[in-house]
Amino acid sequence: MSGSIWMPPGARPDTLPAIPRQRTRPSWAQPDPIDELAARLDDFVAAAVHPDEIAALLESDGLSDDQIRERYGVKNSFALAEELYERVERRHPEPDGPLHDPWQVGLLGCLLRGVVFALPGLGYVLGAPLLAGPAGTVPLLAGALVGWTWNQGLAHRAYSWLGLGDRAAARRSLLFGAPAGALLGALVAFAVATADLLAVAFAAGQSCYLGAATILLVMGRERALLAALLPMAAGAALGLVHPVPDAARLALLLGSLAVVAFLGLREVAPLKGRGAVSFCGSAAGRDQPQRTRTRHTTMGPRLSASYPYALFGLATGTLVLHAALGDAPSAVALTLSMGPAEYLLYRFRSASLTGLRNTSTPRAFWRKTTLTVTECLTTYLAALLTLSLTTSALWPNAPDITPTRLATLLLLGVVLWTALLLQSFGAVLAAATVCSAAALAQTIALLTHTAAPHWIALTVHGTAAIAQATLVCALLGRATAHR
Repeated sequence: MSGSIWMPPGARPDTLPAIPRQRTRPSWAQPDPIDELAARLDDFVAAAVHPDEIAALLESDGLSDDQIRERYGVKNSFALAEELYERVERRHPEPDGPLHDPWQVGLLGCLLRGVVFALPGLGYVLGAPLLAGPAGTVPLLAGALVGWTWNQGLAHRAYSWLGLGDRAAARRSLLFGAPAGALLGALVAFAVATADLLAVAFAAGQSCYLGAATILLVMGRERALLAALLPMAAGAALGLVHPVPDAARLALLLGSLAVVAFLGLREVAPLKGRGAVSFCGSAAGRDQPQRTRTRHTTMGPRLSASYPYALFGLATGTLVLHAALGDAPSAVALTLSMGPAEYLLYRFRSASLTGLRNTSTPRAFWRKTTLTVTECLTTYLAALLTLSLTTSALWPNAPDITPTRLATLLLLGVVLWTALLLQSFGAVLAAATVCSAAALAQTIALLTHTAAPHWIALTVHGTAAIAQATLVCALLGRATAHR
């Protein structure tokens, strides 16, 4: 029997066994759990451009790989996502109401922020005659770097609280964080100063301004900040064509600082009384229930999450300072360009949401995203070039406009805009790393005099621009980054 084949009775040896008919699921059998899940997530799965979007949703629902294997018979969330992606036909269901686009902003508001970013630079023009030559700029530079670093991290923490819906906690973080940053900036300026106490006082005022301005910008009070800066800006503009007495310079600087500090303090000061209303129009009675809910539902944003943003502020501030040391009009153009840059960032985020609705394959979405980011970056560089030519034409004794100077400025614009784009998608650590490496390389090369400054800047900015453009293409081509 060991070498024979068993056959049923009556079968002939030359007859092949019949092919069994495929079994069908009995009517009483349990339904396929993957089909049930596909029906439940039908709208989301149908609109997904890539299976990774579905996997992200499954993981956000708390499904572990063990649960997925037990319930659905596949090995992990990615396998289940691919199965759902295959079973549901691609389509984009139209919402019942108007489309919600959180990235729609007005151009005027963004341009206003750019002007607000640039106006404080006129304070240095107004206060320059009060400082003791180049030695007086060292405390200012040190204090400015500390302020940009600290306040970038502080702004992220306050925005994180606002994102959680706890406006009162955002106010508290600004109330305690802004004075601490101002004190730190003043102490650093005093530590690096030689003998010019007036420069230290100027740096201390600069630190106070940065803290108060951060409060107003985070809380959406750009117009109030602009109104407080206008007298100082008018005095600086007058000083470019007509001598201004030192007493008037000092009065304009201190007056603007006092108004900005008062507005910032009024914005975050604790509210007195149950029905008291803050300067931004929020009643204390409305804040209290929100604060109670937040305390019970979350421990708040992690402090360490703000560190990369602080490093990003230090790196980008150093790059802009390097540009300002050799070419002040270019630095002013860069600062003014932050308004158009912010608007184009919002425009890109809005267009990416439209791309998610209008494309059905990963390749089509990648092409759409690449085209949109190219258009936005090109528009920003055109705005930066226009601002650079304008400021150079208006600036007294401005350096000559050369192809090398323009190329260096535009490459730095690419670095800053792509860094802000990466930061807006949460990839701040990557952007901070590239910008920090660029700032460190430019600083070391400048201190060691290894090459001409403009060639150093051109090389560093070009390398950083290529690195960040690569990061943008790698990250923003993924549909999950835009959800």
